[in-house]
Amino acid sequence: MNYLSIADGLKNICKNLSLGVITSEVIVQKHTEELWRLINEEIENVQQTLSLDTLSESFEIQHLRQAYKSLGKSPSRYRGSAEALIRRILQGKGLYKVNNIVDINNYLSIWTQKSVGSYDIDKITFPAEFRIGNNGECYKGIGKEIINISELPVFSDTTGPYGSPTSDSERAMIRLSTKNIMTVIISFSGTNNLDNELQKAAELLSVHANASNITTSIVV
Repeated sequence: MNYLSIADGLKNICKNLSLGVITSEVIVQKHTEELWRLINEEIENVQQTLSLDTLSESFEIQHLRQAYKSLGKSPSRYRGSAEALIRRILQGKGLYKVNNIVDINNYLSIWTQKSVGSYDIDKITFPAEFRIGNNGECYKGIGKEIINISELPVFSDTTGPYGSPTSDSERAMIRLSTKNIMTVIISFSGTNNLDNELQKAAELLSVHANASNITTSIVV
């Protein structure tokens, strides 16, 4: 099944845009010590190698920020989720513990320095596409107020938009009752490293979420 495509209008502006997609059946549960040992190691690595002053110069974050500018959206006001997570770490705020799928998602985001989204497949009506948000489009972000997603890159199905590299909506969020997921690694810099990143995602899901029926693909 072709779960996801990139709309021509977005691809024409963000020519290197590529998506690493992994789907699987999982067991969602609250955090585990072994997973958080890995996350804390990555947090320490971020603290040792990055700073708030140089974060915007990161290769991957720079590509996302430039894409937002090309779409007419301020990357300082609408930060990509990877930048937002890393800023939290560098500010000493740490990361929230949500559930194993969201925690894996956040680990992948800070590890790749790319925005990563994880969605409940059963809450999405496929086919879906990654497109530019239309004027006036908005949704309630997870743990946030209403987010203006016009001109942002957004994931949208036949019902409407459900996610973006900045903040996802509540509609397809991962809950303890979720059984089937789709995780998307959003790369504005091309397909480099996506194979390795998908392999890492599959390993994490297998070990920490008992993932089965895993499929991976790269969408360009």
